[in-house]
Amino acid sequence: MLDTHELGRRPGSMRALERTVAAPADLGTAVIGIPEGAELALDLRLEAVMEGVLVSGTVTGTATGECGRCLDPVEVEVVADVQELFAYPERAGAAEDSGDEDEEVSELEDDLADLEPSLRDAVVIGLPFQPLCSPDCPGLCSECGARLADDPEHTHDVVDPRWSALESMFDPTNVSDETKES
Repeated sequence: MLDTHELGRRPGSMRALERTVAAPADLGTAVIGIPEGAELALDLRLEAVMEGVLVSGTVTGTATGECGRCLDPVEVEVVADVQELFAYPERAGAAEDSGDEDEEVSELEDDLADLEPSLRDAVVIGLPFQPLCSPDCPGLCSECGARLADDPEHTHDVVDPRWSALESMFDPTNVSDETKES
């Protein structure tokens, strides 16, 4: 929660704010996210406008997860832009009646702005869709699960199942008694 009381209701007044806060729970996806309680650096600008208070700036944090190819741990620095208008309570009704049903209006409550939903939206969109430990990560072997980065020459002799009947003809352990006598 950000206290906007110091701005007053004078359009044009502005206040810069730098703060470190603890990350809320579930700030990410199943693959990567910022752990609960990790530090988020906020560099914000609060501006009083006719409708309310405009909060804009950046949020910076370190996301942890696993590589999408080899499942190794990954850390990614996330910098996301935040911009949200928090309407004064008496102006919020007018903004909702403006005819734009798709737009949800955030409202100040006792001069406090709840920034968590805006931070969540900005940070989750800023996370990589498929995080990688390195851009050239070869991943895991699809046959046995071995890390291909540890053994670049790793291969498997895979026989096409359509040829398996012919392969059994040439298997020395599968020779019948009749062919041994000939």
